[in-house]
Amino acid sequence: MRAGDLAAPFPVVELTPAIDAARLLADQNLPGLVVVDDRGRPVTILAGTQVLRMIVPAYFQDDPTLARVVDEAHADLFPTELEARTVAECLPEEHRELPVVDAAATALEIAALMARSRCPLVAVVDADRSLAGVVTLDALLDRMLAT
Repeated sequence: MRAGDLAAPFPVVELTPAIDAARLLADQNLPGLVVVDDRGRPVTILAGTQVLRMIVPAYFQDDPTLARVVDEAHADLFPTELEARTVAECLPEEHRELPVVDAAATALEIAALMARSRCPLVAVVDADRSLAGVVTLDALLDRMLAT
């Protein structure tokens, strides 16, 4: 099976407010989002964990025992930090390989790319590099584990 057969429509975002991206992730139970440029070409993948990194202050990430002392009422205020930030600010600082394949890529190629990039989404692009769809980890595993 090829990437073009596995690819499905998937929500995308441009460099919009981070709170909108977080709501889209939560509302649709997505593991991440494809960030596209103004021509619809994938720029990067925004994993949901990167959004969490923006919500959870660094000192809690560095010392998880601190999180235990914050009550729920105050913990619920942390997501408001996203209101003043953009998707661009949520992106990882280190440059990672962009998980993108063309429609002819095999399931094994997609799996290798997902494993190498540690990303649960792979963007499938057409000849002009526009987004044709996305292969999710769930869809790939379903295909690979089908008996």
